[in-house]
Amino acid sequence: MSWMSKWSPQLLSVLRIIVAFLFMEHGTMKLFSFPMAMNPAHAPGSHVPLFSLIGLAGVLEVFGGLLILLGLFTRPVAFILSGEMAIAYFMAHAPNGFWPIVNHGEAAAFYCFVFLYLAAAGAGPWSIDRLISGEKGSATG
Repeated sequence: MSWMSKWSPQLLSVLRIIVAFLFMEHGTMKLFSFPMAMNPAHAPGSHVPLFSLIGLAGVLEVFGGLLILLGLFTRPVAFILSGEMAIAYFMAHAPNGFWPIVNHGEAAAFYCFVFLYLAAAGAGPWSIDRLISGEKGSATG
């Protein structure tokens, strides 16, 4: 067994945690203007309407991201977030051009496929999902 194979389960958990933390920033930006406002032209402290498409996205990104960060209900939440990012890409980015680098959709495409991977792979060993399941041998939680 190679060094990388040995650490693969733990690195799945690290990937999940880092991606969730970075993803949550998109939601906190929308809902709380933290660490910066979604639209820098808006006054500090201005937020998006909660009952709007962007407000719904912010809620999914903050609370879904938190669940992914904790590794709680990882598979279903990651599947929902993957769908959210696919919708975001095709609604907000694709109309601005085919190439993600041109339409600024590379983050949405990236998150879509990382969450799809987490939906299939699970949370990894460092997760609440693993604690709840009581599994010790399985690396995919």
